[in-house]
Amino acid sequence: MAKLVVLLAIALLAISMADSGYKVLAKEIKHSEGEYMLTSNGRGTLQTYQCPSQCSRRCSKTQYHKPCMFFCQKCCIKCLCVPSGFYGNKGECPCYNNWKTKRGGPKCP
Repeated sequence: MAKLVVLLAIALLAISMADSGYKVLAKEIKHSEGEYMLTSNGRGTLQTYQCPSQCSRRCSKTQYHKPCMFFCQKCCIKCLCVPSGFYGNKGECPCYNNWKTKRGGPKCP
């Protein structure tokens, strides 16, 4: 039993150290509407609860609001990033920019 407790404590320590190291590797990108953080794998640091409001902002000027919101939220949940502005600026979120459909077109609005 004592060995199990020691192993659990070591595992928790290793996880907490890995998590803090991951944040150190992030690089900062500033936007006109605030600050986002991008990790080394191109994913952002938005929280999933922030996706609906960010996608609502992104899709506010399109006539195809429902499909835009559907795909934007799907992309946001995967990539944890939504580019600034209403169109374009996808280079700010590499994961969002590089996710393609089966036909090779952009998946994210």
